[in-house]
Amino acid sequence: MGSGEPRPIVAIVQARMGSKRLPGKVLMDIEGSPMLLRVVERARRAQTLDRIGVATTDLPTDDAVAEMCARQGIDCFRGSSVDVLDRFYRAALAFHAAVVVRLTGDCPLIDPGVIDQTVRAFLESDADFAANRLPEGRTFPVGLDTEVCSLAALERAWREASAAYEREHVMPFLYDPPGRFRVLQVHAPVDLGHLRWTVDTPQDLEFVRGVFAAFAGNDHFTWMQVADLVARDPGLAARNAGVPHRRHTDAE
Repeated sequence: MGSGEPRPIVAIVQARMGSKRLPGKVLMDIEGSPMLLRVVERARRAQTLDRIGVATTDLPTDDAVAEMCARQGIDCFRGSSVDVLDRFYRAALAFHAAVVVRLTGDCPLIDPGVIDQTVRAFLESDADFAANRLPEGRTFPVGLDTEVCSLAALERAWREASAAYEREHVMPFLYDPPGRFRVLQVHAPVDLGHLRWTVDTPQDLEFVRGVFAAFAGNDHFTWMQVADLVARDPGLAARNAGVPHRRHTDAE
């Protein structure tokens, strides 16, 4: 990376225990490791990131998240359980980010190569915000979600966003409605946007556990290897095929 690029580039993983559909999911076991640790360990392999931290809430129920981070040597920031945008922005300041990469703790199949692709696309453009998961035109599977923005853009969102879904989902102010910021959508080489690899329900967890089990404990697999696995094993894909995708305006 060139010396003129902004530093540091910090990935912040949102994680909390209070999910309505699957409470405690971020610390549920996946082949011997809690889900959140799977996310962090896979994200750590991204070459573009200078630092990775977790942003959780200050509720007692999330003490377990903070304790897991402490045991594993993961930076952890705690903030509002209601105003997630405020929590995320304050975490970015605490982690001294110049470029902010948003990940979530319920995406254990996150791919370091996809993170790098999205970050590099952002750095090579004049965009304020780049993502591979915009509501329209998604081509990456749900669960590889990576969003990148400048600290300045995030600060403006923090100052100006007022809708409840903008405060809960952090980034919508940057792309909805179009035209407020310069936005770049990053695409996959093939359109697999219909696939669901995130964890919101017990069926999703069963699917993800099946993926990790198929790779026999080696989690250095790529997202294209997962796509090949799913294509070869329709029964695996069927485990969560009926789970509807959430919209960016839906409450968690």
